[in-house]
Amino acid sequence: MNIQQHLTTNSLTWKEIELDLFRALQNAFTELFTALLEDIDRQLAETRDKRRYHLKDKRRTTIQTLFGEITFERNYYLDREQNRYTFLLDSFLAFDGSQSISPCLEETAVGLAVECSSYRKAAHTLAQMVGYPVMSHETIRQLVLEAEVPLHCPVDQRYGRVLFVEADGLFVSRQGKGKRAKEDKILTVHEGWKRNGSRIEFVNQRHYVHEGKGEVWEGFEEFLMNEYAYDPCRDLLVINGDGAPWITACREYFKRRVCFQLDRFHVARELRQCLSGHPRRQAIRQKLAKQDEEGLLVELNSALGTLGDEAKEQQLAALIHRIESMPGCIRDYREWLKEQGVDTTGMYPMGRAESVMSQLAYRVKYRRSWTDKGLRAFFKAMIARMDGIRLFGRRLGEESSQPAEETASTASTKQTIVNKAKQRVRRLLPEVTRNNVPYLQQSSGTPIYHALSELKGW
Repeated sequence: MNIQQHLTTNSLTWKEIELDLFRALQNAFTELFTALLEDIDRQLAETRDKRRYHLKDKRRTTIQTLFGEITFERNYYLDREQNRYTFLLDSFLAFDGSQSISPCLEETAVGLAVECSSYRKAAHTLAQMVGYPVMSHETIRQLVLEAEVPLHCPVDQRYGRVLFVEADGLFVSRQGKGKRAKEDKILTVHEGWKRNGSRIEFVNQRHYVHEGKGEVWEGFEEFLMNEYAYDPCRDLLVINGDGAPWITACREYFKRRVCFQLDRFHVARELRQCLSGHPRRQAIRQKLAKQDEEGLLVELNSALGTLGDEAKEQQLAALIHRIESMPGCIRDYREWLKEQGVDTTGMYPMGRAESVMSQLAYRVKYRRSWTDKGLRAFFKAMIARMDGIRLFGRRLGEESSQPAEETASTASTKQTIVNKAKQRVRRLLPEVTRNNVPYLQQSSGTPIYHALSELKGW
């Protein structure tokens, strides 16, 4: 009987084998990880300062991980110097064993909360990954609220004296009777463009969400100083945005250090609304595409009074007034930079803001309403994800929650302890694997046994 016939006869499909092996690996992980933790805890008990740490008893804890649930026991001590009880294993491995979620699982859950369309979708996706409902959507929401996002993450190196800024606002509904939607002011910053294969990427991209009632540009300038070592006497800003008053106020705040551009997406949208079916529409679009500000104004003024609709006439007149009140807002910013002595090689047109708003709107709008606290926490998590900044959850800190003097060993000793535990656990691997893979317990003459046996040593 060939392999295909054997698999068909025994109803062993690809899906069934894949699921069986995944479950087997989960079981093996549970046994090996438990053995590893308990071995480290045993070594800590042997090498501890016995005059300081009095062993009281062992405590059992259960923690959900990316590979499933693990239950293990760890030693519980009385710290005579600090007059409190502690777990040396928790301090040694920088985690909180009293919680039920592992650091990796928590980080994954927060990441899914940002990437998925809702907290419910994140919980469902996580359940599919792990194989069972590991946590509820409300638990994930609480993790996002409690996640610690590094507020200060300066760029490693500056690549010039020009910073490019895309500014836009996002209206999001708020929870509570009688509460109206509020505009959240969001700015994207980068230092230019670089090619990565066939893709164009931004250099040192960061996002800024304004909080509080203070001046937007004042808070943003402080952000630039912290993240980009911004020097008001040296650096130049190119800011792209719509005609909202809070955005155009950048011209007054930064004065000669800024070149403001009206976002062409918003200008083109207004032109479509005003000039639909107009004979000069194509000529006007060409002037906008060439960023010919003078020619555009000539065309717009010639179209004024020929639209046959009072509302459109007023809208077009307002657009003309907006452009005329901000000279240079349509022309190519690269011309301004050249006048400042900046090499513009490798620079591209602006217009990134709308795509950023689309990403955020997909997650926070569309029949959703938020509390101010919940929205701020979510924005921080999502923007950290977009900027490539690692999130720290409530138990994801890089350092132990215990004071430095309470760690059980030096760094070198710590590595030694972990390596010894790994060596002991490695010796358990063959037996654990055999016991958790049913196919390896079958007759050695079966095709599936031979196939799995060939994987040995990978």
